Amino acid sequence: MSQEILTKYFGIHPERSFYDGEMDRYLVGELLYSIVPVTNLEQETLVELYNLTEHLSSAGDIYVSSFVPTSEEKFLVTERNEDFVVLKNNFIQASSQKKVGRKLSKLHYRGRLYQERVEKISRMGKWKQLWETRLAQLESAYLKVVEQHPGDEFERKFAESYPYYSALAENAIQYLVDTELDDEPKETDAGTVCHERFGSKTWGNEVWIHFPFQWVFDHCSRDLAEWVREKYFLKSNTFHHDLQEFLRSYQTITPLSSFSWRLLYARLLFPLHYFECIEEYYISQSDQQRKTMEEKLERHLKQSRHYERFLAEFYHLSEVPVKKLGIPVIDWLQ
Repeated sequence: MSQEILTKYFGIHPERSFYDGEMDRYLVGELLYSIVPVTNLEQETLVELYNLTEHLSSAGDIYVSSFVPTSEEKFLVTERNEDFVVLKNNFIQASSQKKVGRKLSKLHYRGRLYQERVEKISRMGKWKQLWETRLAQLESAYLKVVEQHPGDEFERKFAESYPYYSALAENAIQYLVDTELDDEPKETDAGTVCHERFGSKTWGNEVWIHFPFQWVFDHCSRDLAEWVREKYFLKSNTFHHDLQEFLRSYQTITPLSSFSWRLLYARLLFPLHYFECIEEYYISQSDQQRKTMEEKLERHLKQSRHYERFLAEFYHLSEVPVKKLGIPVIDWLQ
């Protein structure tokens, strides 16, 4: 059906297609086309994403997708009761991973120049509320398990470990609140184009694409923290060099303020890896998925002290002048 949409509504005849880890892409000459189902997205969200892509393109972003109009100059098409949009990118080979930090900083710089109000995809100033909601949901699941007594090995580990991780989450929330109360944001702390979850494969492997349906509008530290988190869990014993290279590269465009560093650290303090593991277990549809989550939880619990050391050493590893910037450290991690 995908190729039918390209031909029927856009007059595009793909020469070949490939899957890049995210979705199917269709190649025509030096152009890549992506077909995105948007049935469940509000029109206001689509408008915000469209406006942001137009802004980034006009600001010089060569990797950003652009929305393609149909032969009737419409952006939205409906086929078999489903809505779709088509995006276009230049076929540009992915750069070295060593350049990711600098490229991300350029994206954030351009995103901060956007003047229009962003509401639907904005997460600016909402971390505390979102984290507290997530913590309350997990607390509810924990109390239910304790009340009914753990039914299996996973629930026993969940019941035993939850108090520790809830305390870590509370620490993250408090650190965030203190930052927002005590520190003064700079111009570079304005909202920008970020990603729901930025990692080493977010832009693709063979070709780099800045894809709007991965975006949120948020503080730049969101992307930095999620890249660091992924790198830590992929290479927990050898990630130090990659971490320093990434953060140095990023700051060749925009040095981080004390406010940015503190938000980044608050996000790392929040044990997202633990929350996701528990949440995924309870929404899993198969025994195999639940077994995978059980094994992941076991790894997280064994690694908890190591993660504490990582948090204790993060500012030092990241070459942050803590005293000069007046950044507080968490005593119990030292």
